[in-house]
Amino acid sequence: MKETDRIEFKEQLTSELEKEVVAFLNGKGGHIYIGINDKGSVVGVQNSDEIQLKIKDRLISNIRPSIMGLFEVENKEIDGKNVVIIGLASGTTPPYYIKQKGRSEAGCFIRIGTASQPMPEEMIEQLLSKRLPVSIANLPARRQDLTFAQLKIYYEEKRKHLNAHFANNLSFYTPDKQYNQVAYLFADENRFSFRFAKWLGKNRIDLVQNEELGDRCVLTVINDVMSRFNVENTTLARKTYPARIEKNIVDKSALREAIINAFAHNDYSEGNTPIFEVFEDKFEITTYGDVLSWMTKKEFFSGVSRPKNPEIMRIFKDLELVENLGSGIPPIVEKYGKKIFFFSKNIFRIAFPYDFSVENDKKTTQKTTQKTTQKTTQKTTERVLSAIRENPNILIEELAEMFDLTIDGINWQIRKLKNLELLRRVGPDNGGYWEVL
Repeated sequence: MKETDRIEFKEQLTSELEKEVVAFLNGKGGHIYIGINDKGSVVGVQNSDEIQLKIKDRLISNIRPSIMGLFEVENKEIDGKNVVIIGLASGTTPPYYIKQKGRSEAGCFIRIGTASQPMPEEMIEQLLSKRLPVSIANLPARRQDLTFAQLKIYYEEKRKHLNAHFANNLSFYTPDKQYNQVAYLFADENRFSFRFAKWLGKNRIDLVQNEELGDRCVLTVINDVMSRFNVENTTLARKTYPARIEKNIVDKSALREAIINAFAHNDYSEGNTPIFEVFEDKFEITTYGDVLSWMTKKEFFSGVSRPKNPEIMRIFKDLELVENLGSGIPPIVEKYGKKIFFFSKNIFRIAFPYDFSVENDKKTTQKTTQKTTQKTTQKTTERVLSAIRENPNILIEELAEMFDLTIDGINWQIRKLKNLELLRRVGPDNGGYWEVL
């Protein structure tokens, strides 16, 4: 193991942690391993749980803007020793800085090679000019009398408990302590509407189904969307030896990732919500916002994690809807390529084409079997005719034994040759002979 521009080793937790984290956030993201020395040797840490809690508290308290949803802290056993790993996404609103040092060269850092260097003032100003102007974490909710019974149930199902301070911990407040749009999304009742539509053909002409799935906790909406796609995602099957092959017309894991990404990265600031559609030849998922305004295509396709709504992503991570930061897009690209993605200034769309390869394989297998059977039957017929030509007095029983066929099988071949006017019987069955025409 060695340090790189995206990997940093720390033998123990030090006062330099915030500096390293800020540098990763202002760059491409990365991982910090605590319990591995500069030479890459695993030394381990004591009291791993305590260290993880300290790290989370320091990152939330000491770094600005808020990095909720942009980091994850976990323990991993390496060579029999506990190592604490901090996973960091690339931040959406750089420059990030150490709160006590301010937005200056003393507080802003960038990763250069294997070191974290102060960020020049010119770069700080340039990044400030490109920052996204609107965050739903700063927009007040339409209502302030919100309840979160459903959200608490989802956390309890994962054996996690929301305490009295959960709204503050989950960044549900605006700077002036009002419930924000993030809180509104996860509230039991809201006015966010999510559409699931089904079209008769390959385009948006004949609408046969149009459902509004909103007005409740977004987690419940996600489950509804997945359930509806599961119904539409037909399973094709083919019997093979020794096992039966089953395959959905759209890859289930890729579809799930796309659904989660749609909810996590949609621009809700103007009230727009993702749209989910079923066509005759594809599934389409549309989100609002210009993805390329906060990351490049290369970063997008390579899996750089830079969530539009880190507060939403943090909750998804808590509830295990997403596994690792930046893990969603590359598997979809590997499965379908880049041609299924559409980018514009206002929307981002993924179109999953249906895959009927199992059915086609079945048809191909049937055709191949039919051709093979036809060729085998034709050869047998030719051989039977040849045997009769050589011995016009040969018996049915002798032909059956010669070609390892049943009596009925030879009689079928004889009838076929007669129908083709290639053979006829001269005289009675006993005492007659065969004549090849």
